[in-house]
Order: sequence, then structure tokens, then C-alpha cells
Amino acid sequence: MRRKLVAGNWKMNGSLEANARLLAALLELSAKESGSMKAEMAVCIPFPYLPQVAQLLQGSQIAWGAQTLSEFDSGAYTGEVSASMLSDFQCQYVIVGHSERRQVFKESNLQIAQKLRAAITAGLSPILCVGETLEERESGETLSVVYEQLDSVLNTLDPGSCEKLVIAYEPVWAIGTGKTAKPEQAQEIHAALRSRLSEFDKALAEMTPLLYGGSVKADNAESLFGQTDIDGGLIGGASLKAQDFIDICKAVA
Repeated sequence: MRRKLVAGNWKMNGSLEANARLLAALLELSAKESGSMKAEMAVCIPFPYLPQVAQLLQGSQIAWGAQTLSEFDSGAYTGEVSASMLSDFQCQYVIVGHSERRQVFKESNLQIAQKLRAAITAGLSPILCVGETLEERESGETLSVVYEQLDSVLNTLDPGSCEKLVIAYEPVWAIGTGKTAKPEQAQEIHAALRSRLSEFDKALAEMTPLLYGGSVKADNAESLFGQTDIDGGLIGGASLKAQDFIDICKAVA
């Protein structure tokens, strides 16, 4: 049975004081609701707050991770953070290829594949993001775009190394816009991604969690997570509000 996961992406938000308040609330609420939550919980945070979050969440049921990483392990790469550095702070997860990294920072499919391999080599669980823009969807290119993004990674990997892989479908047009793919739209792409994974390795397709990321909120989470191939969510703004994040986690069937 596939594991269920809800991961919060804090993006470039937070402060020592705000983080402490948010995590204290999450810990309190998750303890109260532990019997009604079937999903694993994780928060992916800005690099400077890794020591704080690792300390505050140590021994809890909430995992933590980073929002990106370098494809290089060490060397003269000023400003970069390697997978081994993330491991030093007991990160379990790292987001790879988020649409903002692709669009704003111009990360290519090749670079994203290299980053994902670096994460896997270090024992991290990479959350690979794929998704189309509004223009690509309206042009009927959704499947070709997400297949290219997925294939560029799978073609560089051995199926045996992918046991920790997580994939998040995040339609770019639904991120931070208030727009959300209808549950049936999201399911259609999730099913297509699982089928594509099956062509690569059937066992991997069955075990890989597929998350939906695109303006997931407490009031639409249940309908999204009730779809056959949606195993949880990659949550943006709502992950910065403790009660909303917990309510979303509770919506996972």
C-alpha cells in the first residue's frame, strides 16, 4: 500500500519567532489529532532555519526537509547547499524542480535530474515537481510537458534507486493564484503519471506517492485526496497556518 504524505512548502517565509509559534501549534494539534490522520507530515523550510526546525521537531511525528539543493556535493559553488549538508541536519525530504525553480531560476530538466540523483545518493527522499503552465494546458500540451519533465529524470536512474521518490503534480496555473484543478482534472494527470511510471517499472509505479500541489486548502482537500491516484499534497500558503495544515492532513483518506 502506498504511503500517504502531506508536505508543507514554506517557500521564502519565516522568522525564528514565527517558526517557533507555528511549529508549537503544529505539534500540539498533531498530537491531539494523531488518531484521525493517516498521512505522514513534513515541512520543507528555508535553509537558515534547518537547525531550529531540526531541534524543535526532533522526536516528533513531523519530518522536515529543504526546498532545493545543489547538484554538486562540494567545491567552489558559492551560495549552494549540498545534499550531504542537508543530511547533517537530518533532513528526510527535499523538493526538486519546483515550478518556481524552473521558471524564476531557469533550472533545466538536465539540472533537475542531476539534483534528484544527488538527493537519492545522499539518502534523501526527493519530491520531484512536474506541471504545465496555463498556456501549455490551453494548447493541449499538458501530457507532453509533464512526461518530458518526468522522463528526463527517470532516464538517468535505476529503478532500484527510486524507492524514496515522491512525485508532485503542480499545475503552474494553480499555484498561488487561487485556482485549483478540479479533482477529476488532477486525477487524470495523476493517473497518466502513474501509467508513465509503470512503463519504467511497474513495482515503482505502485509504490510511488503522487502528490497534488496547486492551491490546496482545507475546503478542497478532501475532494482532491479522495481521487484514486492522489496520495497527498504539496502545500504552499496553507502550510503556514497550523490549523489549516492539520485540517488538510486529516483530509487524506
